[in-house]
Amino acid sequence: MIISRTPFRISFFGGGTDYPVWYQEEGGAVLATTIDKYSYITCRYLPPFFEHKTRIAYSIIERVKANEEIKHPAVRGVLHYLKMDHGVEIHHDGDLPSRTGLGSSSAFTVGLLHALKALRQIMPTKMELAKEAIKVEQEILKENVGCQDQVMAAHGGLCRVDFHPNHDIHVTPIILSRDRLRHFQNHLLLYFTGFSRNASEIAQEQIGLTKHRKNELHAIFKMVQEGVSILTRENNLVDFGLLLHEAWKIKRSLTSKISTPVIDEVYESARRAGAIGGKLLGAGGGGFLLLFAKPEDQPTVKEALRGLLRVPFSFETIGSQIIFYQPTELIDRDYPAGFQVKDETEILAEAEPQPDSASVPTMND
Repeated sequence: MIISRTPFRISFFGGGTDYPVWYQEEGGAVLATTIDKYSYITCRYLPPFFEHKTRIAYSIIERVKANEEIKHPAVRGVLHYLKMDHGVEIHHDGDLPSRTGLGSSSAFTVGLLHALKALRQIMPTKMELAKEAIKVEQEILKENVGCQDQVMAAHGGLCRVDFHPNHDIHVTPIILSRDRLRHFQNHLLLYFTGFSRNASEIAQEQIGLTKHRKNELHAIFKMVQEGVSILTRENNLVDFGLLLHEAWKIKRSLTSKISTPVIDEVYESARRAGAIGGKLLGAGGGGFLLLFAKPEDQPTVKEALRGLLRVPFSFETIGSQIIFYQPTELIDRDYPAGFQVKDETEILAEAEPQPDSASVPTMND
């Protein structure tokens, strides 16, 4: 049995420049961090004692005889990519809900690839994991997704990630003192808006408008280095919050689906209460709202948003990892001729004692 743990991410600047339609011509970059909220994947080879070949447990339970029957797109795509012929059992647990802007879908894909490779006793590099997850989501599943989520989930930490036109990806960890990092984290608040959305559908409109949003995307790209400079040059962290606010205003202009009147009102309420800046995480449309506020102003902000769920978090630095590894021998479905797999009902029925007087023991036996 194998268990992988893969973190979710918070993206600060650069979102939108990590789509191939943009960075293949202009180059892209993001500044992001992973947090201590995770996707857990448990997997093992499924013993061949069941009618189904593969079992997948997430918000629903699937039991299928062939991989093509699997409804979960990422599971189906990963098993297809890895050419998994043997039956497996896959179980997913997540600390936070999906489709909420924290890169949970890509964390799932990265974690599943990591776990299944471990099951095969393969240890991939972090970049191999990231690029294979990108391939599965973009080429096999045809999802309208960028590349930052997979890279961040695999690598972990506070990083600048650069996407080059030749498809090279370069990850640069942002090195801060422990006090500076803690001070930065203490300025951040994370709230759940209560809305979930399909990021691929929102991204589809943004991708279609890319050629008409070059000025905005160039500005978003430049903010990545500005954000890095603020963090690493001991600037006043208030500048980071102000930059977040400017980035949010630009991002809202990319498509009509990124925000909603309700989310806009929540954000403005936080600003009136003392928040300096913030942004809706992910593609937009709902999910988690990140706010930047001085620690001394946060009680007022929390009071203004008391109707929303606040999620405490900390930065994490490890990325996807295998946290439990107990390999087992694969049992092949090499049945003798005429063998039939029986379900539990048939097995129990056969186990019932039959009323045969000839088999009843006597005192003489």
